[in-house]
Amino acid sequence: MEKIIMEHGSGGRATGELIQRIFENAFSNDVLSQMEDAAVIPGGETIAMTTDSFVVTPLEFPGGDIGRLCVCGTVNDLLMRGAVPKYMTCGFILEEGADVALLKRIVASMAETAQEAGVIVVAGDTKVIEGNGGIYINTTGVGIVPKGIDIKAANAKPGDRILVSGNVGDHHATILSCRMEIENSITSDNAPLGEMVSALIENKIDVHVLRDVTRGGLATVLKELAQSSKQQFEIEQDAIPVNPMVRDFCGLLGLDPLYMGNEGKMVAIVAKEDADRALEIIRSCKYGENAVCIGEVAAEDAQKKTAGNVILKTHIGGRRNLDILQGEGLPRIC
Repeated sequence: MEKIIMEHGSGGRATGELIQRIFENAFSNDVLSQMEDAAVIPGGETIAMTTDSFVVTPLEFPGGDIGRLCVCGTVNDLLMRGAVPKYMTCGFILEEGADVALLKRIVASMAETAQEAGVIVVAGDTKVIEGNGGIYINTTGVGIVPKGIDIKAANAKPGDRILVSGNVGDHHATILSCRMEIENSITSDNAPLGEMVSALIENKIDVHVLRDVTRGGLATVLKELAQSSKQQFEIEQDAIPVNPMVRDFCGLLGLDPLYMGNEGKMVAIVAKEDADRALEIIRSCKYGENAVCIGEVAAEDAQKKTAGNVILKTHIGGRRNLDILQGEGLPRIC
């Protein structure tokens, strides 16, 4: 008899297979089956909706906490469809023994981050269960998609440039350091990305795809986007930004920064002619100072039978085919 295992929550292949076999099979519809971070649905205005749950340990970590994390994760999913985040709900599941002072700090951090992100919490719920003092948060976010905006994974086109808004792996390395009691100066990057997304749109950058780099890391995100758009991506390893402390941390533990998650970074795939200006805009925004171009969508005549592949051009001139995360991406980062 099949049982749920931790690998099903990794954000990698096992997660995708579980979603397809169980949830997509049961709830299949044109909106859900796009498998985007947020669903864009018709109404009086075009709205985007997303939902998420946060179960990170520890609840507080260098650079953030579960309260800030849940707001950032929710609004960033809306932003990745070009939506303007407006409203949130939050459901707290509190285990018996949870520290009230800690809960107050988490809620205060959540409120402060919501104000920064421009969203208001309009509804919520609290349940208390037996346990050992844990705190879990479920959120739903709603945003408005401006007229004429159609940003989605399937939109990547040959010749597009692939940008990343900053260093990869910071949040994952922070959480793992805390869990393993390794002392260092690495801090989480959890942040709302509204300023840079709105700046790209307001400056009429031809943005085809946006995706935040969370569970599964940059490699998993790029592979999913390549598959959705049926294009081949070509990435320069030397261009991928990694904090030297995170790189050393990964070297110490035998980890690959490409599969380390973030909570305040995004991939932007934009038209070739807008790439330089898009980089300038992102770098001028809060949280985007380390943005770089890491590669491109291969030209149409180079695709052949390789559509859906992500090719990493390595330091030594080799070519590595990147795939979705296999196994469990320890530890849970959100």
